[in-house]
Amino acid sequence: LLWGSLPGLHTHTMPSCPHAYFKNKLKLALIGQSLFGQEVYSHLCKEGHRVVGVFTVPDKDGKADPLALAAEKDGTPVFKFPRWRVKGKTIKEVAEAYKSVGAELNVLPFCTQFIPMDVIDSPKHGSIIYHPSILPRHRGASAINWTLIMGDKKAGLSVFWADDGLDTGPILLQRSCDVEPNDTVDALYNRFLFPEGIKAMVEAVQLIADGKAPRIPQPEEGATYEGIQKKENAEISWDQSAEVLHNWIRGHDKVPGAWTEINGQMVTFYGSSLLKSSVPPGEPLEIKGAKKPGLVTKNGLVLFGNDGKALMVRNLQFEDGRMIPASQYFSAGETSVVELTAEEVKVAGTIKVIWAGILSNVPVIEDSTDFFKSGASSMDVVRLVEEIRQRCGGLQLQNEDVYMATKFEDFIQKVVRKLRGEDQEVELVVDYVSKEVNEMTVKMPYQCFINGQFTDANDGKTYDTINPTDGSTICKVSYASLVDVDKAVAAAKDAFEKGEWGRMNARERGRLMYRLADLLEENQEELATIEALDSGAVYTLALKTHIGMSVQTFRYFAGWCDKIQGSTIPINQARPNRNLTFTKKEPLGVCAIIIPWNYPLMMLAWKSAACLAAGNTLVLKPAQVTPLTALKFAELSSKAGFPKGVINIIPGSGGVAGQRLSEHPHIRKLGFTGSTAIGKQIMKSCAVSNLKKVSLELGGKSPLIIFNDCELDKAVRMGMGAVFFNKGENCIAAGRLFVEESIHDEFVTKVVEEIKKMKIGDPLDRSTDHGPQNHQAHLEKLLQYCESTIKKDTFEEKMEI
Repeated sequence: LLWGSLPGLHTHTMPSCPHAYFKNKLKLALIGQSLFGQEVYSHLCKEGHRVVGVFTVPDKDGKADPLALAAEKDGTPVFKFPRWRVKGKTIKEVAEAYKSVGAELNVLPFCTQFIPMDVIDSPKHGSIIYHPSILPRHRGASAINWTLIMGDKKAGLSVFWADDGLDTGPILLQRSCDVEPNDTVDALYNRFLFPEGIKAMVEAVQLIADGKAPRIPQPEEGATYEGIQKKENAEISWDQSAEVLHNWIRGHDKVPGAWTEINGQMVTFYGSSLLKSSVPPGEPLEIKGAKKPGLVTKNGLVLFGNDGKALMVRNLQFEDGRMIPASQYFSAGETSVVELTAEEVKVAGTIKVIWAGILSNVPVIEDSTDFFKSGASSMDVVRLVEEIRQRCGGLQLQNEDVYMATKFEDFIQKVVRKLRGEDQEVELVVDYVSKEVNEMTVKMPYQCFINGQFTDANDGKTYDTINPTDGSTICKVSYASLVDVDKAVAAAKDAFEKGEWGRMNARERGRLMYRLADLLEENQEELATIEALDSGAVYTLALKTHIGMSVQTFRYFAGWCDKIQGSTIPINQARPNRNLTFTKKEPLGVCAIIIPWNYPLMMLAWKSAACLAAGNTLVLKPAQVTPLTALKFAELSSKAGFPKGVINIIPGSGGVAGQRLSEHPHIRKLGFTGSTAIGKQIMKSCAVSNLKKVSLELGGKSPLIIFNDCELDKAVRMGMGAVFFNKGENCIAAGRLFVEESIHDEFVTKVVEEIKKMKIGDPLDRSTDHGPQNHQAHLEKLLQYCESTIKKDTFEEKMEI
């Protein structure tokens, strides 16, 4: 029974093996290896099963397999056999060692060795095996790869009873999940197949112990068997659609890696995604076999399918193991060597000790020592990143940093540049939707803004945002999922607790806010145009109020940053009178903001400026119908220098993204403006989840009372302003007018005369007084109010007659 290599980029807390004894527990032999095998072992021990023997692979380069390490630590017998049979026959000594432990069930979580059938059938309950596909589809050693290569919409795992076939035994249980558009082998494994596989193996063993385990024969219908994917057969065939190319590349990411030939050498592609926006400008790159050159852009390497559609890869790896961002292909090798300061030399020394601990088989770590060529595996990458974080003052590296600098000397250079902030992207990568309108080119971001980057929604979903002037679609906007909300909150939490923002002094915080106010002002014409397109706001009003007041708001709160103070109170009862109490005002942490559609940017400014001035981080959900100025604001906040994770914008629905924010345990405060009904639900969710603080600005009906001693013409003007300002889409609009009876008719006559003078039309027309209502549903509600009022008046007139 041969099962291919699995990525090992996942860490879990590993419980020790207590060897507890309970009813319906089994004596188990674990046959296999890897971190996955270790986790299955630990969880089975925790559940009270007795592991009587672990059969694993010999040490490699002086390093024991993780499963062996965990078992040896617990005192569980460990056997390390290089093979179980020779020339098709079971090795006698191996068979005797196996039988000596007296197992009732063999558990094979992940095994690369051929296990003889007399061993498979030996225990009372036989043997069960884990397989990372929904059998009978994708039998064979590269099941995860082929799930993605074939473009399957569903992935999953099977626990089955071993037989003498290849992944053909009866099914015990199965689990499935959706395949996300940009899943790689590693991503799918780490998100689902690893954690759910551990649970499934433990559940399967318990079902057997309880005598409830089914044996469901595998159907032959839909069965597939694919060979092992190795480097030599992972070359890209270019005469295919963009989607097929994308699936091929991500289906080999990270192991074994899809490759092609560029300038006479093998180049492996990682980080593929389908390109949904227009192709950005770039420098052509000839690729062997491709009918159209690739484009090296600031975002990555754009590749083209035979259907005219495009995809993009983020990282490239060369034959010598060196990995670079694809955007740096033409500048690779130009980076100069940096001289280390005394403090940086200390950090390098600590990192050398960490390398030595991981590469225990290497006598001396030298500048030329290669991490992977010295025997490190993908799980060692996780260990390296975590140990550096713990021992180097919280320095946060990414797994990709290790892959991109595999030699010790290069790795230290990368660490130093990260410490100095030199590795940060000079320019924010933004995919715009551009429109020529209002005598300018308006460039509008349309993706979620999470952790300092614009990114598609996790599930790839989008929705149309509509221009209320003519009902046309402005663009498709990312529709944030629950996963996106959680990512945004995690980014904001990390920025607050570990990032630069949490350590920044108040004056520097104020400087960033002043800079952001300046950028809002510099881009006010574009922002006002976007506001007119997306919300129907009259351009001249948007310029003065929507944008102008937003600029003023940020400048006002920028000045507050270093003026937030606590207070001291003497305690008179204390003797001697030298004691006091004091208050210290500190930021709460992650704040959620949910804003309405009537003043999209101004409501954002009112809520977020105070939040940021106090030192909080935020996750903001704009109204679903007016997301575009909030996303433009995100772009400008990045240009102003706000650290990643401080500001996160997630467009989408209130029922999904908004509800998740109100329930999220890591949100410390939520601010909401909207309807009373939704406000009640939000307050309830905030209370039930973690008693988070909440501020609500809810619906109301503001009355305007006009008496007969008023200046009538002035009262008419003020009354019309109170009703029609910003198309009546105003939180303090006069929803009710009470006019004293003696002047009622004259007042109404004058109002009608003034209304006839108003110009209703295109909000970008400078002479327009009243633009379109914000969105179709709102317009229909207003028309219903008018119709019901006319019907009511007609009914009352008839009653009087």
